Amino acid sequence: MPTTALTYPLLAALSAVLLPFIGFLLSAALGKHARNGAISISAISLSLLAACYAFAQVWNQAPVHIQWHWFTIGEQAFHVGLLLDNMAVLMLVLVCVIALPVHIYSAAYMKGDPGIHRYWTYLSLFCFAMLGLVVADNLLLMYICWELVGFASYLLIGFWFTRDSAVQANKKAFIVNRIGDIGFLIGIGIVYSHLGTLDTGTLISTPETLPAPWLTVAGLAFFLGAMAKSAQFPLHVWLPDAMEGPTSVSSLIHAATMVAAGVFLLARLFPVFNETVLLVIATTGAVTAFVAAYFALTQYDIKKILAFSTISQLGFMMVGIGIGMYPVALFHLVTHAFFKCLLFLCAGAIIHEMQHVKETHALDIDPQDIRNMGGLRKHMPLTFATMLIASLALAGFPFTGGYLSKDALLVHTFEWAALQSGAAKLIPYVLVIVSMLTSFYILRLLANVFFGSLSNPLAKNKTHIHEAPMTMLIPMLFLAACSLFPLFSVNPLNDGHVWLMQGLTTTVSTLPPLPLLHLVIPLLTTGATCMVAILAWHWYVNGKYPLKTNGLLYRLSQHQGYLDVLYNVAIVRPIFRLSHLLLWVDYHVVDGTVNGLAALGRSLAATAAWIDQRLVDGLVRLVGKIAWGLGHIFRRLQTGGVQRYFATLFLVILVILLYHIVVLL
Repeated sequence: MPTTALTYPLLAALSAVLLPFIGFLLSAALGKHARNGAISISAISLSLLAACYAFAQVWNQAPVHIQWHWFTIGEQAFHVGLLLDNMAVLMLVLVCVIALPVHIYSAAYMKGDPGIHRYWTYLSLFCFAMLGLVVADNLLLMYICWELVGFASYLLIGFWFTRDSAVQANKKAFIVNRIGDIGFLIGIGIVYSHLGTLDTGTLISTPETLPAPWLTVAGLAFFLGAMAKSAQFPLHVWLPDAMEGPTSVSSLIHAATMVAAGVFLLARLFPVFNETVLLVIATTGAVTAFVAAYFALTQYDIKKILAFSTISQLGFMMVGIGIGMYPVALFHLVTHAFFKCLLFLCAGAIIHEMQHVKETHALDIDPQDIRNMGGLRKHMPLTFATMLIASLALAGFPFTGGYLSKDALLVHTFEWAALQSGAAKLIPYVLVIVSMLTSFYILRLLANVFFGSLSNPLAKNKTHIHEAPMTMLIPMLFLAACSLFPLFSVNPLNDGHVWLMQGLTTTVSTLPPLPLLHLVIPLLTTGATCMVAILAWHWYVNGKYPLKTNGLLYRLSQHQGYLDVLYNVAIVRPIFRLSHLLLWVDYHVVDGTVNGLAALGRSLAATAAWIDQRLVDGLVRLVGKIAWGLGHIFRRLQTGGVQRYFATLFLVILVILLYHIVVLL
């Protein structure tokens, strides 16, 4: 039962959440005086310490739950609180441990930017929102933090708001995520209408109280929210464009914050999902993983390659949820957080240096295009080493964390498929193909960026390329260490010894064990990675690329399946046309009617005013003038002269006599 007394773990968790919010308030209050990021870095550092304490106290212990009365509507009381279990404290530490290197890295990466004070403010708000999301015990509170995460990402993606591309990107991210948020809100409404509560503990402990059809609808509604936030096909289109924000922001969004929120939501509400919803989740995840990996094959923008990689890996996590192995999905989320954050920070170091070279030598090059790089291994050896570790982790190479999580996910997917029928049996094979494609596109990136010789623009200008500053390298080295196996298991080749999955697995798996797969899958993926490495070397380093770049499949990949074009033609343009039509109706019909009635009213008022002024007032004035004239005449008769009175009387009598004479005659 939840309590209302703060224990030390709960106090630590609450501090971990509120410290970035305090940093946000202080940075916002100081404005341009908070340029060095000391407040934000200190806040997230203290938040990490508090999160680690909460983790040490709660991990593998009984969950800790606290609630307070929030508000009352009618007779219904709403409560809000913190729920600390293994999942919550794991995410609490993960968000902080990823955010701190990003903050330190940003101090050098964003140095000199005129809007850096805004950057620190937005970053602190972003961390506060995500930390609040993972410890919330209430669907409504989760939704509020969910929206705050979206709002903060909107600010960060459009940080360089003077660029039209950045404005369009944050607008796109905001609108697409609103689609998912509607699903989340519908799910909340269904749960409350049937259970009369928004407490997640009540929901996940008694999901069977929802009628079967409504359970399916609620599950699909929550999944719609996760689809948008975690960039699942076909709502993934916002994430590649989100690269318009600073690269340090990209590393945080793609690692353990925004895109991880959808996966966390599904893991938190896992008992709510029935077999129908889980199959939809698994299928969507497999399609997303394949499509994104396919799109990544031909991209030239280094950040977009990594963006599609994130979408693909999120698809892997969704499959883990869909097959009922959410601990494996969360394990992959954790390993992915480290190596994907590292990949983006390495990319940021490369872009930072390429931008410096571009400005120094006035070169007309795109600092993010991998075709303008090449041969950087000799000039940036530490960046190369760290990016190589992250790339091998992404490819699932032995002795990395990615190897343990990806192979665990593949093995469990095959075990799940053994119980399925129809097209569902193809899902694990799709993931194997995706794993091979992943190895190809990340090794293609390494080959183009670090091997071979400098590109022509760089070689001709004899540019001097040097390593990133230590403020950027230290976070990269830390994340590289976290991307290796020792952080997760003493056994580098067996996921059965991973402490994280042991802590998250609360029930015995019902999947049939297939021991042979634990040997076959690692051998297959490792062998494929080695073959792909040879192929990438032959194609991109030796310059023997054999494929045509104008073929249909190549163009489909390079233009991301023309989905943006399709959405523009099928959705955006019709909405604009409808908007223009409604504008015309509003201006000419609605406003025309209103303006016509107003003109008629004015005409009637003018007519009434004329009648009032000319006729009514005129008649009144005429009567007044007549009265005044008679009064004037009679006043002149009152002179006080007797002779005048007799003369007047004589005249009157004379007139009367004449009248009678005339009448009588």
